[in-house]
Amino acid sequence: MIRPTNILEIGTYSGYSALCMAEGLQAGGMVHTIEIFDELEDFTRPWIENSPWADRVKFYIGDAMKIVPQMNLKFDMAFIDGNKREYVNYYEMVIQHMNNGGFILADNTLWDGHVLEQPAEHDEQTKGIMAFNDFVAKDERVEKVIVPVRDGISIIKMKN
Repeated sequence: MIRPTNILEIGTYSGYSALCMAEGLQAGGMVHTIEIFDELEDFTRPWIENSPWADRVKFYIGDAMKIVPQMNLKFDMAFIDGNKREYVNYYEMVIQHMNNGGFILADNTLWDGHVLEQPAEHDEQTKGIMAFNDFVAKDERVEKVIVPVRDGISIIKMKN
C-alpha cells in the first residue's frame, strides 16, 4: 500500500513482523519496535541483530506508552500487537504520532471469534479488543476495515 520511511511496532515478541516490515521500508527508513517484557530480549535480539535488516530495526525494551511520546518522530505506519487490554490507549497515543495518510494495522481484532460473544467476567483481553473495535468504528479521523484473515487484522488509514 505504501513504502514507509518510519514504522512503529508495539509488541515485538520474536521480531518476525518487525523484520518483515523492514523489508518494505524506503531507503534510510527505520522500524521502531517496542517490547514491554524484558525477559524476551535475549530471545528476540539475536533474531533482529543477525538478520539482513538489522540496520533498519531499532529494538526498545519498555512501555510503549512512555517511549513513543519521547521519540519525537512521525510514522507512516504503525503495527499494534501488544497488550490487548491497552489497544485503545495505544491507538490514541499512536494516532498523535502518525503522518496524514499513514496506516495503523492492529492485529488480532477478531480474537478467535471471541469478539462476537459475551466475554467472561475476567476476560480483560477480549473486552479490550471489543472496546478497541467499537472505538475505531466510531472514529471519524480514519477510514477503517477489519480483514477477516486468521485472527483478524484492522487496517486503519489516517485521513488527510
